[in-house]
Amino acid sequence: MGKKQASPSRVFYWDHSTTRHYTFEAKLRALLKETRIGAHLQSGDLTAVKIHFGERGTTSFISATWLKPILDFLRKCGARPFLTDTNTLYAGSRGNGVSHALLAREHGFDPAVLQAPVVIADGIRGTNQTQVSFQGKHFQACHLAGDITAADAMLNCSHFTGHHLCGFAGALKNLAMGCASPRGKMQQHSTTGPVAQSDKCIGCGACREVCPTGALIREKDQTVGVIQERCTGCALCLLACPANALSPNWDTRGRDFLEKMGEYAAAVLSVFKSPVLHLNFLLGITPGCDCEGRSQPPVCPDLGILASYDPVALDQASLNLVNSAAWAHAGSPEKEAALFPGIPPGTQGDHLLRYAERLGIGSRAHTVVSL
Repeated sequence: MGKKQASPSRVFYWDHSTTRHYTFEAKLRALLKETRIGAHLQSGDLTAVKIHFGERGTTSFISATWLKPILDFLRKCGARPFLTDTNTLYAGSRGNGVSHALLAREHGFDPAVLQAPVVIADGIRGTNQTQVSFQGKHFQACHLAGDITAADAMLNCSHFTGHHLCGFAGALKNLAMGCASPRGKMQQHSTTGPVAQSDKCIGCGACREVCPTGALIREKDQTVGVIQERCTGCALCLLACPANALSPNWDTRGRDFLEKMGEYAAAVLSVFKSPVLHLNFLLGITPGCDCEGRSQPPVCPDLGILASYDPVALDQASLNLVNSAAWAHAGSPEKEAALFPGIPPGTQGDHLLRYAERLGIGSRAHTVVSL
């Protein structure tokens, strides 16, 4: 385990307000200048811009037009940026590198417009991976996407949302799951099989239809059963069930899942010699993540964009802003849990922040620098 940082980390915050003469592009450039990212880039650096291209059916992912000023800024610093993500464990439009790249193009990530190619970092079948040594509680090695580990530098751009397993999705999840090969994703998910509640099950079979591994079976009483050895923990069944008859197993194994994510995030950061800048987009903040493949109403108004070299401080600051805004949006703190499940401090997502801090990759203590 690493040591905790002694002083609060700085988190730069733009509240998304603009004027006719101080446009979105100009203010985003000002945010990047404030971070002094140019001082950490060398001329010709192949720079991975880690992004989630959005699952088919969702509309709340980070827009390609929001990224263009960032890519332009990186090129002016001498870097050679490329947009990248990794393939999913579950079958779908992002399950292989070919359909994944095509979906990115459909969602507006056009290399001809953005002047940055789309590179699916673990290849067309998810086998382009690098084993990175990591001495942690759960792992001695982590399996990361090959073209992320091959990059000279990285910028981590995350859409901050809720998440049914993690509590929230932000910079840490975008590092841990987003930079792992399918094998690495399985390593992190391997102990998070769902719990079936037969008294709620209506026997519709929706969960079995989406299960990619055959881990869900029909019991003699027509309710759902789980073969834990087959489960990869992809959580598709949780989203498909109309009766909420399946739920995450939030016991020690659930906490293990979050700790594994923390270790994978640390392994990713260990690859790069120069600091990694992380940006959280608090725009279109939905209760579920961009992998769900459906549109959802936001839980609160757009809050802006935050940036930091400390992913723990960044996620903590983002969490604080969303909690406060969601409570105000709901009218009272009591309604917040229904809006953004898993987000309040003290939930499993909170454990991810504490564990990542223990690993030494950041500090929950932070100061917000408003622009």
